Amino acid sequence: MEKDYEAAVICSEFGGILLGSTPTAMANMTAVAKRYGAAYKAFIIVPLVCGFFVEIANSLIMEAFLGWFS
Repeated sequence: MEKDYEAAVICSEFGGILLGSTPTAMANMTAVAKRYGAAYKAFIIVPLVCGFFVEIANSLIMEAFLGWFS
């Protein structure tokens, strides 16, 4: 990442992802953006990437578990 404000906001969102989910990450990023200003790239890139990754990972994991237990 670059060493700028956008990178700091993306890092705050990553902390929210580690806490559990994309909505938690969005809440973290919104709190940072309300205090220090908007980060347009972060609001576009990270939710799309996280949402896509989570959906793909969930589908693969669910398919593996269903195949394993049935």
